[in-house]
Amino acid sequence: MVVILHKHNCLLPEFFQMHNPRCHFLILFIQLISIISFCHYVRGGDNNTSAVKVDVGIILDLERDVGKVMHISILLALEDYHANTSRRAIRIVPHIKDSKKNDVEATSAAIYLLKDVQVQAIFGPIMSTQTNFVIDLGNRVKVPIISPATNPLLTVKENPFFIRAALPSCSQTKAIAAIVKKFDWKEVVVIYEDSPFGTGIVPHLTDALLEIGTSVSYRIVISPSANDDQILSELYKLQTMQTRVFIVHLRPKLAKRLFLKANKAGMMSDGYAWIITEVLTSLLDLLDHTVIESSMQGVLGIKPYIPRSDQRNNYTRRWRKRFRQEYPDMDQIELNIFGLWAYDSITSLAEAVEKLGTTAIPKLKKPDTRENLTDLDALGTSAVGSLLIHSMRNTELKQGLSGEFRIIDGELQPFPYQIVNIIGKGEKNIGLWTKRDGISCELKMNGKTAAKCNNTQLGAIFWPGETTIVPKGWEMPTSGKKLRVGVPLKGGLEQLIKVDRDPKTQAVTATGFCADVFKEVILSLPYALPYEFIPFPIQDPLTLPDYDDLVHKITSQEYDAVVGDVTILASRSEYVDFTLPFIGSGISVVVPVRDDDRKNAWIFLKPLKSELWITTGAFFVFIGFVVWVLEHRVNKEFRGPKRKQVGMIFWFSFSTLVFAHREKVTSNLTRFVLIVWVFVVLVLTSSYTASLTSMLTLQQLQPTITDLNDLIKNGEYVGYQEGSFVKDAFIKRMKFDSSKFRSYNKLEDFDDALSKGSKNGGVGAIVDELPYLRLFLNKYCRKYIMVGQTYRAAGFGFAFPKGSPLVPDVSRAVLKVMEGEFMNSVIQKWFGNETDCTQKDETDITSDSLTLDSFKGLFLIAGVSAGSALLLFFLNFVYQNREILATDDSIWKKLTAIAKVFDQEKDDSNSTSEEPSESNAPKLLAAIEASPEILPDLPSQSPEIRISDGLAAGFFTTEPGTPFQKPLQAQLKKDDTNCWSNAIG
Repeated sequence: MVVILHKHNCLLPEFFQMHNPRCHFLILFIQLISIISFCHYVRGGDNNTSAVKVDVGIILDLERDVGKVMHISILLALEDYHANTSRRAIRIVPHIKDSKKNDVEATSAAIYLLKDVQVQAIFGPIMSTQTNFVIDLGNRVKVPIISPATNPLLTVKENPFFIRAALPSCSQTKAIAAIVKKFDWKEVVVIYEDSPFGTGIVPHLTDALLEIGTSVSYRIVISPSANDDQILSELYKLQTMQTRVFIVHLRPKLAKRLFLKANKAGMMSDGYAWIITEVLTSLLDLLDHTVIESSMQGVLGIKPYIPRSDQRNNYTRRWRKRFRQEYPDMDQIELNIFGLWAYDSITSLAEAVEKLGTTAIPKLKKPDTRENLTDLDALGTSAVGSLLIHSMRNTELKQGLSGEFRIIDGELQPFPYQIVNIIGKGEKNIGLWTKRDGISCELKMNGKTAAKCNNTQLGAIFWPGETTIVPKGWEMPTSGKKLRVGVPLKGGLEQLIKVDRDPKTQAVTATGFCADVFKEVILSLPYALPYEFIPFPIQDPLTLPDYDDLVHKITSQEYDAVVGDVTILASRSEYVDFTLPFIGSGISVVVPVRDDDRKNAWIFLKPLKSELWITTGAFFVFIGFVVWVLEHRVNKEFRGPKRKQVGMIFWFSFSTLVFAHREKVTSNLTRFVLIVWVFVVLVLTSSYTASLTSMLTLQQLQPTITDLNDLIKNGEYVGYQEGSFVKDAFIKRMKFDSSKFRSYNKLEDFDDALSKGSKNGGVGAIVDELPYLRLFLNKYCRKYIMVGQTYRAAGFGFAFPKGSPLVPDVSRAVLKVMEGEFMNSVIQKWFGNETDCTQKDETDITSDSLTLDSFKGLFLIAGVSAGSALLLFFLNFVYQNREILATDDSIWKKLTAIAKVFDQEKDDSNSTSEEPSESNAPKLLAAIEASPEILPDLPSQSPEIRISDGLAAGFFTTEPGTPFQKPLQAQLKKDDTNCWSNAIG
């Protein structure tokens, strides 16, 4: 300020100095003070004690426009820092070196700055190949290297003295993937530069696309030295492919040539989509406007979002003015994101240096050795580099020119990405992307995104060809080959697929159900899809190919699709993509039909299974034995000769079958057993009658085999269609012996094999998918029937390469065809009228014979009841004869004695029968004759009391009503009453 007054003083008017002595004195005094102040300022500027100088190296490629942009930003950043009076204690001294587009020059500049100048930090270079070696030098000398290189291979974690002052190229891959997902593109082509700048992004971009289900169908690597013909050749190659979405990762100079040639090849027209990456979008101003207007219209791009501010607007005007001063011979170029990042980086570096204090910063510490050293060995070590890098690795400029300039762990933190559409001479903002919210319409003031945009809001995009219709991302190339469709060639089952070749023209035609559906589906697509059929022989006796081999032709790129009776399987879907199934499927079994059983002489045995017959017979014998044991000692009906007793066991139990038993039982345990057993017999006879009635009255088509396990038990052979997957599936599910399978090709072969049977060189059953079996039953519905469980399968579908964009379109067309009338007509055409044979669909037929499982509960109850009664009887019998068991005889003698007692009739003196009264009558009469004097004492009572017929017939001849008869009757009646009283008591 003093200097300025001194200068102005020299310009005062002469008369003002001459004619006013006081003013003249004042002027002399001011001049003296100004001279003293100026000398002090000059002296202070040269004195190191008044300001600490910090040497900083700057390595830029000043032959590139981006290098010039960063150069001006660095100069302005240092001027702004020094202009702040509060920071006069630190003075940043820049040492700028030009790398001249050469890695060796950049390395030489870094060595010079570290060895001779002994800088405390280096900013640059920007090229990844140049930065790589400079970073190694910084790690060795412990000097921070602040570089705007974007190659993700330069990692901060592996280089402790490296700070990235720009966003790595991998940070944009999620944003690019979000754009691709927004428009549902399933395949893209990546075009990148053959340099570390280009190759570093490819793995990250591929992974980001795979996460959203999009694949990279092709990659084009363009060398920076490639000529125009080489570029055009690669573009022509792309025209022969289906994919129409291209992601371009090139620097401006090479991208300019690419888009000029793409426009020449007609690839900037409708149907194409182009996306350019961050570096090219940010440096779009470096391209000629004529190139943008002629060859880049409709291109989408992304770049870091820089919020608008007055600070940035003022700085932009200063930057333009300073650029014209430094480079007056150049055309004016615009400030870009790399210039803003350079400004914020130098500002952050100056603040980090300021934190070290105002003491003098020592020079690099030289190595102790005195030997002749190379330039690398002569490099010292920075004493403050560790402190400086620690301060720089975590810093933040909330009011930076680029926005919130934050460096965490040595890495510049991601910015929101701006999505732009190139229109006219410039670009139009169409949305934003953030990692948290994805694509959004705008960014709020607090940093949060607004409501997400939908396709309609983003529909203002002008795509190549000046259209607003979103490209579908692929199309069949008009100049390329037709869609190569593989179809199975086999000798039979032509209703599903049949392939013919014209002997003259060699043209291949395909007919049948599957071919007709495919043709209708292609016609339903919203675009033309030319194709040609290529036959694939399934019955080749030399190679024995199957349907898996046919599908594998897609992975080997021999076919573009496969059409036919190809079942959708999980194993096949691992290497191809299937459309939605156009017909359902499943695996089932067909067996021959038995003759009418009503003509069978042994049909009465059919209602019950053999195991049920055996169990029932065994229980009849068991129940008869239990009844005999319980009644043998107390019931004369169950006594007698041994042959009679054995016959009684069988007779009594089997007579209960028709409830014809006449023998009376006396034991309560026997009655309990019979109650339960009669109920069991009632259920058995009712079930048998119902089953036999059904067999005799209903005319049915009964299969020869109802249980598929019988095929395994009987060792039956099973037939299947040659080349089909059902053999392996059936072996896996039913545990069949693989040697028991025989393959056939035609429906007639199926019929012949089933007619012969397994024993005559045929098979006992046919295993195949439902469409084939329905065709077979349509023709032979009265001879064969479908039995057993149906194992579900996904159905028939069309196969395409993995990730093919055709799959969703064809699947939608399949749904459209299935919902229309065409499907009914084509089914009727090839499968016929399925109602012609009413019995053919009885897939759930089971045997009418009753099984043991249905009566297990009844037999269990009967067995427990009879066993319990038998156990109680033996326990009581053993207790009553415990004296025998208590003797000292041998066990055999004891058992013999017990058996003899069991075989003897039980003597029960308290029996309630009439025989005891008759046996006492002679004794009573004898007593009367021996003592006649007692007769007068007999009461004369009641004429109604009469003697039984037995007594009257055997001992009395007196007429009724005589004096002797009445007293005797009364006495006998009294004695009889006493006998009953004794029996009850």
